[in-house]
Amino acid sequence: MELNAPILAHWIDYDLLARLGIAAILGLLLGLDRELRGLAAGMRTHGLICFSAAIMTVSILALYTQLDGQRMDPLRIFEATGAFIGIIGAGLIVFSKGSVKNLTTAAHLWLAAVIGIACGAALWPLVVIGSVISVVMLTLLRVVERQFFPGEDVTD
Repeated sequence: MELNAPILAHWIDYDLLARLGIAAILGLLLGLDRELRGLAAGMRTHGLICFSAAIMTVSILALYTQLDGQRMDPLRIFEATGAFIGIIGAGLIVFSKGSVKNLTTAAHLWLAAVIGIACGAALWPLVVIGSVISVVMLTLLRVVERQFFPGEDVTD
């Protein structure tokens, strides 16, 4: 069996550290809102998912480059991530007493995974825009919901 050439530890560079470090930090920040409100899937879960997605993306891009793209489809990273997050999201979502709980949390985990993939691929404009818009949606829109829909449950 032919294996790809190993990458030695002293070859760790700033680009790799940036891709993985920023993914970990953004994942933790995305989970902060959930953590502060005591909801399911807090900082650690979001951080791990975002970081893991970045590692998977960096790995598949490196292998694709090392193996000259033979017999590989790097877009399968989206399929694998989607399947994994789908399983976690399905476990989180609860239907009780006529209402659905944790749907926003499940969607938020998917967002963390996608931002992790973007970090791993070093798509920095996408990372910044996605992170900023998601924080606005989770914080500002909660205030708007409470203002205009005061009787509805907006705790998810």
